[in-house]
Amino acid sequence: MAESFLHFMADQAERRIREAQKQGAFDHLPGEGKPLNLEDDSAVPEELRMAYKVLKNSGYLPPELAERKEINTILDLLEHCEEGAEKVRQMQKLDVILLRMKSRRRSVAIDEHDPYYENVVRRVTVLKKGRR
Repeated sequence: MAESFLHFMADQAERRIREAQKQGAFDHLPGEGKPLNLEDDSAVPEELRMAYKVLKNSGYLPPELAERKEINTILDLLEHCEEGAEKVRQMQKLDVILLRMKSRRRSVAIDEHDPYYENVVRRVTVLKKGRR
């Protein structure tokens, strides 16, 4: 019963989308012809991605994603920071966040095989070489 209702709803949605397309409702929208800016949700288990997306759209960001966002912010600050003491402070902050992430369940922590981890290491390595 529930499956037939879902099928009915999906058909109705498809029908309305096709009608809107025929009427030109999707023509000349902002961003038309440009690639989509898809978010990297690879750190979120597949079965939780939709729930996390809903929460994020409501203004709540799961700790794992908030930490990744904070890591990117710290890396950006380090790339543009001239003051040595501030760089040290940001590196310490980065260490704390990475340790906190590692202490969590393995499924959401960054490990060395995670492309995101490799990106962070690459950026930090470039920053360290630039300090010398």
